Amino acid sequence: MSDTDRRPEVRALAHLGLSELAGAAEGTHRVHRAISDRVFAGVRLGVGSAAAPVKALHDGITDGVYLTIGTVAETAGRVAAVAADLPLTAAPSETVRGATLIGVVQGLIGDELAATGSVLTRHPTTVRVDGRIVELSPGPVAAAFPAATHRLVVFLHGLVETEHAWRIGSEPAFADRLPKDLPVTSVMVRYNTGLHISENGRALSDLMEQLVAAWPVPVDDVVLVGHSMGGLVARSAAHHGAAVGAQWVQRVRVTVSLGTPHLGAPLEQVAHYASAALVTVPETAPFGRLLRRRSAGIRDLRGGSLVDQDWRGRDADALGAAAAAEIPLLAGATHCFVAATVTRSLRNPIGRVVGDGLVLAPSASGRGRLRRIGFREENGMHLDERITSRCCTTRPSTNGCEVGSAAHRSPTDLSPRPQESAPPPGAPRARCRRPIRARPYTCHWSRR
Repeated sequence: MSDTDRRPEVRALAHLGLSELAGAAEGTHRVHRAISDRVFAGVRLGVGSAAAPVKALHDGITDGVYLTIGTVAETAGRVAAVAADLPLTAAPSETVRGATLIGVVQGLIGDELAATGSVLTRHPTTVRVDGRIVELSPGPVAAAFPAATHRLVVFLHGLVETEHAWRIGSEPAFADRLPKDLPVTSVMVRYNTGLHISENGRALSDLMEQLVAAWPVPVDDVVLVGHSMGGLVARSAAHHGAAVGAQWVQRVRVTVSLGTPHLGAPLEQVAHYASAALVTVPETAPFGRLLRRRSAGIRDLRGGSLVDQDWRGRDADALGAAAAAEIPLLAGATHCFVAATVTRSLRNPIGRVVGDGLVLAPSASGRGRLRRIGFREENGMHLDERITSRCCTTRPSTNGCEVGSAAHRSPTDLSPRPQESAPPPGAPRARCRRPIRARPYTCHWSRR
C-alpha cells in the first residue's frame, strides 16, 4: 500500500471530524442563545430595561466562546485536510475499524459527501476480499476467487455497515462457512448506504453484470442475501436489471431478506415527523436541522422506496405518506424472508410494537394492511430473541413434528430434497410453534 492510498482517507476523516465539531459548536450556540433570549425576555417583564446590560454582557461572552471554539476547529480541519497522516499499514477503508467508521459516516451523510466529491465515497459499490477492492476483470477476479464455483451467494450489508458486519457474533462467519457446506462461492459487496436505494440498486446491477462476465467459470445460479437495507438494494437491483435486460438477473434463483423493512421502518418515520416539529421551536430548531441532515438512504427507509420516481422532484421534508412505488418481486426466483421480534410470539403486544428493535414483522414479511410485496408464507421464517441453531418448516407427524423441508437447509441449496433422518440421540429437542399467521408449523432446534 502506498502513501497515496492512505493519506487521502486519513485527511478526509480528520477534516470531516473537525468540521463536524465546528458545526456542533455552532448548533450548541444557537440552542444556548435561543434559551437565554427566552429567559431574558421573561426577566425583562419583571425588571424592565435593567436586564439589558446583563443580557449584553452574557451574549458577548457566550458568542465569543462559541466563535472561538468553532474557528479553532474549522482552522484545524483545514490544516488536517492537507497535512494529517497516521502510521497505518493500510488505508482506513481496507481495515475493519476504519471501514466500520467510514461505513457509519456514509450511512449518516453519505449522499452529502458524494455530492462534494469526498474521497471517502470514491468507491461507492465494490466487491471486497479481506477489505480490498476486487477489480472486475477476469485476471483480478480469478486471483481473488481461486476456488470459484458456478453458484454465487452475494451478501449485501445494511445501513451504516460494511461487509465486515456479516462476521459480528459468528466465528467463523456464515459467509465463510457456507462454501464449506455447499458448492457455492460467497461474494461480499460494500456500498455507500447514504445514497438513495435506487442509486445503489443501479450500481449493484452494473456491478453484478461485470462480475458475472469476469467470473472464472460460467455462472449458473445467483443468490442475493440482504440484511435490512441490503434486502431493498437487492430488490432495486433486480428490478433495474430486469428493466434493462441485464444478463445476471436471469441467473438469480433465490433472494433472502433478513429483517428488511419492505414496508418502511418506524424509526425513520418518527425521525421524519420529529424533525418537522423540532424546527418550529427556536430552542430545538438546531436538533431538527440535524435530523434533516440524515442521508437519502435513511430517508428511503420511511416507505421502503426502491426507484427514482419515489424521490426525484419531491420535497424530502414534506409531511404525509411516504412515496413508495409498488415494485414486484423478481419473476422466476424464490424469495425468502426472515422476520424477528424481541418476544417469543408475533402476537405479543410488545413484539408487535417493537419488532426486532428496528423493523416490525409485517414490514419484514412484506404483508401490511394496505400493501403486500408478494412473499409466499412458506418461504418466510420468524425468529424470536432466543438463540436457535437450526430452523425448519415441517409437516405434522405422529410426534407432532417431522424434519425434512427445504427451509431446513440453507436457502441457497437448490438441489433435490434428500430424505433426512431423525435427530441423533442427545440432540436438542424440537420445539414447535405456529409462525407468521396461518403458515405451517415451524421447528427450532434449540439448546433451550
